[in-house]
Amino acid sequence: MPISPSSSAQAAREVVAGRLRGIRKEAGLTVSELAARCGWHHSKTSRIENARTAPTAKDIRLWCEAAGVADQAGGLITQSLNAESLYSEWRLQLRNGLKQLQDSWVQFFHETRLFRVYSATLVPGLLQTEGYVAALFRRIAEFREIPDESEAAAAARVERSRVIHEPGHRFVLLVEESALYFRMGQEEAMAAQLGYLLTAGALPSVSLGVIPAATQERTLWPMETFHVYDDTYVSVELLSAQVSIVQPDEVALYLKAFEHLRSMAVYGPDARALVLKAIQALG
Repeated sequence: MPISPSSSAQAAREVVAGRLRGIRKEAGLTVSELAARCGWHHSKTSRIENARTAPTAKDIRLWCEAAGVADQAGGLITQSLNAESLYSEWRLQLRNGLKQLQDSWVQFFHETRLFRVYSATLVPGLLQTEGYVAALFRRIAEFREIPDESEAAAAARVERSRVIHEPGHRFVLLVEESALYFRMGQEEAMAAQLGYLLTAGALPSVSLGVIPAATQERTLWPMETFHVYDDTYVSVELLSAQVSIVQPDEVALYLKAFEHLRSMAVYGPDARALVLKAIQALG
């Protein structure tokens, strides 16, 4: 796996690397000596210790056995797996299909109290209609050359999004006005999607903000789509991977960015007017 662009993921990986380095040194072993005992080239030891290569479970077991601390392997393996989970490539998440990926988030959504979402390019997932998201999933399947189960996956996402009707949850959703014009599917599907924004945006638990394209002076530039769940976890969507942010200072940075973006958005009648304008443009 390539080095994660997320400092959360890399910092977690460096903690594991530091512990392995400490184990080697406490055993009085050089890099070459440990490599010889493990049966690999000494450069691999250096890459692991410098967090350039993520160790496998087998690597960690061999390392700890070579240093005479086999009992520490289990804890280190768990810590290493947790570090690698912070950077999750879409190709790995999609091994079991688009539908399974939607279903895997259901329980987490039920447990989350406050959702904050910013999207510069798409209607936020929680407000996507079946026709809109089916068109999106078809394009994802084609681009990634995976089986097309867009209809089933779209139905699963819509079912998952019913959480917006459950008591005990709040949703603050921000979308750039330009995202209202990016076509997903035929005109009818896009019109239905925009129409649903007018309905869902009026729900008591939902605050839908639209950042006007004509904003005179932005306090923050458009950025990658990100989701903040409660105040403890941020999910950032990249083309190749999903990055999980869990370090408090990084989470705080995304919360600060969200507040800047939220301050530029319009709500209520003004937001509805921008959505209606996008609907009229479909004609």
